[in-house]
Amino acid sequence: MDATERAAALVGGDTTVLAHAARHDPDPRVRAVALAETVRRGPRATAREVWRDAARDTDAKVRLRAAQCAPRLGRSATSAELTALLDDADPLVAEAAAFAAGEHPRPGTRLLAAVTVAATGHPDALVREAAVAALGSIGDPASLPAVLAACDDKPAVRRRAVIALAAFEGDAVERRLAAALHDRDWQVRQAAEDLLHVGGAPGIPE
Repeated sequence: MDATERAAALVGGDTTVLAHAARHDPDPRVRAVALAETVRRGPRATAREVWRDAARDTDAKVRLRAAQCAPRLGRSATSAELTALLDDADPLVAEAAAFAAGEHPRPGTRLLAAVTVAATGHPDALVREAAVAALGSIGDPASLPAVLAACDDKPAVRRRAVIALAAFEGDAVERRLAAALHDRDWQVRQAAEDLLHVGGAPGIPE
């Protein structure tokens, strides 16, 4: 039985077999499928342990699936593992980890700091965009400077940063939204217009 057949056979299978395959199958595609099924159907304690192992897997495909599965685990997806995934050498893994951080019910200080750094310092624009979106979801006031700085990034990141500003308040936010109304990218301008219209931010002309 090849890897594709083994992966297909696992779907809907016994959770004990799934957990074993997630950890020990020689093919990363099978481990990734088994991980997702374990997280979806397995006992919470088992899913948590299997997920932690997957987050440290040697193959990026498995680490990517771990990052993608993290929101389903809630608090069981620990900040330490998500922080490591956010620092992954593979940008797809880091992007998925940033998204997961924004969905985490209680991100720790270390994870929040890592997301804040990634929002302005990661070399991949998609990771920066996901990190800025996560900061908007978390809404911690300490991360506002990073969101404001992201308003000077590439267009897609600027647009995401403007949307993230909805989670914050203050004069700096008002000034930045007003400036975004004149951004050279129409999608950034539209995001600012939509936010001002919906949020009714005081002191900013529509």
